[in-house]
Amino acid sequence: MPPIVEPVANKDRFPMAGNGTPHHPQVGAPDPERDTSPIMGGGLEEQAVEPNVGDGKVCYFNNVPFPIGEFVLSGSEVLRCEAPGVWVREGELPSWPGPTR
Repeated sequence: MPPIVEPVANKDRFPMAGNGTPHHPQVGAPDPERDTSPIMGGGLEEQAVEPNVGDGKVCYFNNVPFPIGEFVLSGSEVLRCEAPGVWVREGELPSWPGPTR
């Protein structure tokens, strides 16, 4: 069995842009002034992709590293970190209308 890998980013190091979920931190929108790994579409692209930051062993979102296999939320969009250090769109969470009265 492979060793359990703790996420690189956590609440103490990463200011959440919202609550996220217990398993997927909310990272907000990409900041063009900070390093963010490329975000690919949901299908399997046939092109070779090189990470634009780092060494390809992690994905970056606004300068914060996340390990390969980690999921994050950017707004309602679910992203998964995949080798060689790129984000892959996995879908969107349904919008929540808020509390009912």
